[in-house]
Amino acid sequence: MSNAQSLDIPEVLKEDDRPKWDNKFQYILSCVGFAVGLGNVWRFPYLCQIYGGGAFLIPYVTALIFEGIPLFHLELAIGQRLRKGSIGVWNTISPYLGGVGIGSLMVSFIVSLYYNTILAWVMWYFINSFQEPLPWSACPLNGNRTGYIEECHESTAVNYFWYRRALNIASDITDSGNLQWWLVLCLAICWAIVYLCTIRGIESTGKAIYVTAIFPYLVLTIFLIRGLTLPGATEGLVYFFTPNMNILKNPRVWLDAATQIFFSLSLAFGGLIAFSSYNSPKNDCEKDAVTIAIVNSMTSLYASIPVFSILGFKATTRYWDCLDRNIIGIINEFDLPDQSIMRDNYTIWFGLLNTTHPKKIASLKLRSCDLQEFLDASGTGLAFIVFTEAIILMPGSQGWAVLFFVMLFSLGLSSMFGNIEGILTPLLELHVVSKSVPKEVLSGVICLVSFVTALCFTLRSGSYWLEVFDSYAGSLPLLIIAFFEVTGVVYVYGIKRFSDDVKWMTGRQPNFYWQVSWRIISPLLMLTVFIAFVTLQTQKQPSYGAWNPKYVCRPIFLIHLLSKNDCYNLLLSPDTSKLSIVSAIFEGAIWGTGVKIWGLVLLQAKGWTR
Repeated sequence: MSNAQSLDIPEVLKEDDRPKWDNKFQYILSCVGFAVGLGNVWRFPYLCQIYGGGAFLIPYVTALIFEGIPLFHLELAIGQRLRKGSIGVWNTISPYLGGVGIGSLMVSFIVSLYYNTILAWVMWYFINSFQEPLPWSACPLNGNRTGYIEECHESTAVNYFWYRRALNIASDITDSGNLQWWLVLCLAICWAIVYLCTIRGIESTGKAIYVTAIFPYLVLTIFLIRGLTLPGATEGLVYFFTPNMNILKNPRVWLDAATQIFFSLSLAFGGLIAFSSYNSPKNDCEKDAVTIAIVNSMTSLYASIPVFSILGFKATTRYWDCLDRNIIGIINEFDLPDQSIMRDNYTIWFGLLNTTHPKKIASLKLRSCDLQEFLDASGTGLAFIVFTEAIILMPGSQGWAVLFFVMLFSLGLSSMFGNIEGILTPLLELHVVSKSVPKEVLSGVICLVSFVTALCFTLRSGSYWLEVFDSYAGSLPLLIIAFFEVTGVVYVYGIKRFSDDVKWMTGRQPNFYWQVSWRIISPLLMLTVFIAFVTLQTQKQPSYGAWNPKYVCRPIFLIHLLSKNDCYNLLLSPDTSKLSIVSAIFEGAIWGTGVKIWGLVLLQAKGWTR
C-alpha cells in the first residue's frame, strides 16, 4: 500500500511520450472491434437458444451491469491515467503485481495463436466460396465414379468438407500427421495481413479499423434484410425470443451469462489497457466504457436476428423436405392421386390412414417431421456446420457464402488488433529490445514467431491441440487476472486515490454504483464464477475428443439416440470457456483403448467474445 501511495504520477504528461489516436471515433472503433468478435455471431445466439430464449437476457444484463461494465471502466481508466501498457501499469502500482501484466501478455500471445488459426479456417472457406457449386453442397464421387465417397455418404456433404477437406482431421491426437499445406498457406496469409495492419501499432491499426470494425455491421444488415424475407424466418425468431422463465432456476444459466459477458468484452487481455493508454489524459473514460459495453451487447442481440432468421429458413426447408418425402411415400403406397396430400393437410391424412391402415403406415417407416426438432438441431456449430448448410439452400448461395466469410474474417481481424497490441505495448515497456529497433521489426518478429508456433494447429491433429490451448489458456487465466486487477486497484492502489484519478480525468467523482461494484460486487461475482467453474471442471473426467471416420456408427448431423449395445449413448455437451470444440460424445471405451469418441465435432465460440 505504501508503494502505491508514494507514487508520483505527473498531472501533465509530455505530448510526445506516446503515440495518440487520430480522433476519438478511431479509438472507440478500435475498442469496439476488439470486444466485438466471432462470439457475438454464434456463441450468444446459441446461449439464448439453449437457455430459454429471451429469458437468458435477464442473467445476461445482470452480469453486464455488475461485472462487465465496472471491469471495463476500470481497465480503460487505469490505462489512461498511468499511460502505460499492462505490464507498466501493474509494475507502477506495485512490483508485486507485475505478474498480472505478464499474465495478460502471455494469454494474449497464446490466444492469438489459435484465434488466427480460426481465421485461417475462415480463409479456406472463403477461397472455396468462389466455386460453383459450393464444394460442401454435395458429396464428391469415389475413385471409380460409381457412387459417393463412403465417409461423406454416411455423414453429410457439409460435415465431410469440414472434417476431411478443411481439417483432414486425424482420429487420434497422437496421430499428428503432416502439415496440411492449404492450412499452412491460409495461416501464412492471415499472419501477413495481421502484420501489415499492426506494423506500426495503433498508427496502422487505427487506419484499418475503419474497415474491419464497420464492414461486419454492413454485412449483418444485409443478412438481416435477406433473412427476414426468407420463408420460415418468423418461426426462427419466435423460437429465439420466446422466453422460458423456468430455465432461470438452473444455476448453470447464470454461470454461463457471467462468463459470456466477461469474455465477450475482452477483459484482462491487456489490449484495452494498451488502447486507453494512447488517449488524452482528460478523456471521459466512464462514458467510453458504458458506450462500448452497450454497443458490444447490442451487437450480440442484433446479430442474433439474422442468424435465427436464416436458421428458421433452414429448419423450415428441412421440415418441408421431410413432409414431402413422407407424402410421396404415402401416395405411392396407397395409390392416391397426385397432390391429394399437401403439406397443409398432411397431418389430417396421416391421422386418418394411421387409424384405418396402421400396419401399412408402420411399414413405410415414415420420419417424424417436427419443426422444433429441426430448430433444435442447430447446436453450436453455427459457422462451419449449420450456417454453411443454410447458405446452400439460399438462392445465390455463392455470393452469400463470400459475404458471410468476409464478415467473419473482419470480425476476427479487428479482435486480433487488440491481441497484438496487448503483446507489443508491454514488450516495448519491458525494454527487452533496444529502442533503436524499429517498431516494424518488432511487430514482424511477433507475427513470425506466432506463425511458426501456430503451425501445430495445421497438423491433422491441429484442431485437438487448439482445444487444449483454449481449455487451459483462454478461460480460467483471464478470470484470475481480472480478479487481481480489480483487487489490485481497490486495495493496493487505493479506491480513494483511483476515484480521485477518475474525477481528474472525467470531471466527476465515481458514483455509488461504481464504488460498490469495484469494492464488493465485481470481486465477489468473479470469485463465485471461479469457484463454480473449477467445481464443474473437477466433476468432469479429463478426456479429449477424436473424429474416427472408420467407426461403424458414424455420427450424422441430425443425431438420434442409440442403444449402448449398438453404439454409445449420445450426449450433447456445451461448455463455457471462450472458444472451444464441442461435440456429441459417445460414452464408452472403443476397442479397449479407453478413448472417448466425439462424433460430429462442432466449432463453438463460447464466450468468445471476441
